[in-house]
Amino acid sequence: MTREQRRFDDPLDDFERREVEVEGVGKRVYVSGAGPAVVIMPEMPGISPDVARFARWVREAGFSVYLPSLFGVDGAYPRAEAAGTVVRRACVSAEFRAFAGGGTSPVTGWLRGLARAAHAERGGPGVGAVGLCFTGNFALAMALEPAVVAPVVNHPSLPLDDPAGLELSEDDAVAVAERVRRDGLKVLAYRFEGDRWCTGRRFAAYRALLGDAFDGRTLPAGAANADPPPFFREVVGCAHSVVTAHLVDAAGHPTLRARDEIIGFLAERLAGPGPGRGTGPVPAG
Repeated sequence: MTREQRRFDDPLDDFERREVEVEGVGKRVYVSGAGPAVVIMPEMPGISPDVARFARWVREAGFSVYLPSLFGVDGAYPRAEAAGTVVRRACVSAEFRAFAGGGTSPVTGWLRGLARAAHAERGGPGVGAVGLCFTGNFALAMALEPAVVAPVVNHPSLPLDDPAGLELSEDDAVAVAERVRRDGLKVLAYRFEGDRWCTGRRFAAYRALLGDAFDGRTLPAGAANADPPPFFREVVGCAHSVVTAHLVDAAGHPTLRARDEIIGFLAERLAGPGPGRGTGPVPAG
């Protein structure tokens, strides 16, 4: 590791490191904060400094953050070389279904168990789930767990070879749609216009499955941070990560408003007595 890499890495010192076991499978989870629980899943190539920054914003808004380590090097600055290591390993891992026809990624079962444990620990009406990029759709698959009442689907990129795919088995898609309808859930989602990893066709497929319960929002590509870390500049190659690598931390900026809208959505959904609360418009930041 070079001195430059160490300078950009995030030590994650303000998070408690836990080993969480679900049905015999253990994973490291970074936990911090107080209040209702929100599970924030990392984007490729892992828990980057930008992912950790977003988790801290959620924590500072009054939530307990649970940040599971699913791939990559925790806290590492996203360099282009990760495409040949982290991404390749994840694509062939039995835990993930990166390509069309694979159905729902098995790791979402473990994540639902994490949501149950977080809810039992923190209480409240339920748990929020925020997916990012490779894990974007996992937030929707987690809604099969009754404790999950606030799913946020950010620029979901799976399946990689089907721009209109949803990375859900047929049975899970039916079950998710029924859960959303029965409990009055809303699903908040974001993407950039022109994103080749999360296309408008994918958002259209979500809307076809969920109807008006799917609130998909598209930001102009020109709003993206023009100087993201090397992995996003050289490998992703387009405006993609709305609240992490491509966020512009400036008052009134569209990406910062998206961050505030997500936090507002979590606050409304997790503040009431049950999953039916907060079905009105998402408050602007």
